[in-house]
Amino acid sequence: MPTVLISTESMIDVRGPWVEMLEEAGFEIQYPEDHTFSRGLSSQDETVRVLTGAAAVIAGGEVFTPGVLQRLPLLRVIARSGVGYDRIDVAAATACGILVTITPTANHESVAEQVFALLLGVAKGVVTNDARARAGLWSRRLGQPIRGKTLGIFGLGRIGRSTAIRGLGMRMSVIATETAPNEHFVRQHDIELVDFDELLARSDYLTIHCPLNDETTGLFNREVFARMKEGCVLINTARGKIVVEADLVEALKAGPLFAAGLDVFEQEPALADNPLFELDNVVVSPHIAGADKLSLEDMATEAADCIIKLHSGNWPVGAVVNDDLRKNWKW
Repeated sequence: MPTVLISTESMIDVRGPWVEMLEEAGFEIQYPEDHTFSRGLSSQDETVRVLTGAAAVIAGGEVFTPGVLQRLPLLRVIARSGVGYDRIDVAAATACGILVTITPTANHESVAEQVFALLLGVAKGVVTNDARARAGLWSRRLGQPIRGKTLGIFGLGRIGRSTAIRGLGMRMSVIATETAPNEHFVRQHDIELVDFDELLARSDYLTIHCPLNDETTGLFNREVFARMKEGCVLINTARGKIVVEADLVEALKAGPLFAAGLDVFEQEPALADNPLFELDNVVVSPHIAGADKLSLEDMATEAADCIIKLHSGNWPVGAVVNDDLRKNWKW
């Protein structure tokens, strides 16, 4: 009986329908002893120890280096609960014959909702007004408007498109930068496509929805912040390393940025002494944008479905990252 390790922190000790799906398909379910294992803080040796014996893993943020992957001969599938896979060395996984899958249709709406939770939290001063009201300071500071403002979206994939629809629903003008846009969606919703420079210059609120790769790592730095519209709000629910945090702190203190809403950080879990946490024009959350109660179940179910299909010889089209293994891969 092959074993599936469910390591994603929020899925441990939760007996959802994905567990029954896997058990009915003949898998044994295991969980890591350390519920924080999927945060990716374990050493390579500890990561190998926890994963040894597993044929598949429903993974969170574990770090899969070549040194880890090469020591897991039984591992056939890494099923990421989410769409990001920057902590997996995909080339090494491919060399080892290990498939990497994602859950592309499960959590985009949850992320888009969190974008607006952060955006509204910043614009309407939710956190600072809450603290002041609780302290008896009835100052009633005026918030910033959303309606009539320009929402700039960097990356118009599933999450970016879900964010655009919500922005339009709040009577915002929506512009976007995207190298391979869904033309039907752009026409249907009258989205204006612009280059990166124009996106920076015109956005009142700019939200990042691109993957982390060689081109985007550190993209939002001092030079880029200097080109952004005066008073702009930056929202990042993508990956922390897309933004240079030291430069962001400077732009939030001295301009041109008015504020930021952040769900992701250069180092995760973020430490309490992060300079961003000292600023009252920053609202944060602990990398939870993609995981609400509904999306968690959808991600777990979609990840389990990928594992079950692959075990039975069916290919989950659109979910496999290293699709070039398809021709010769077998469980």
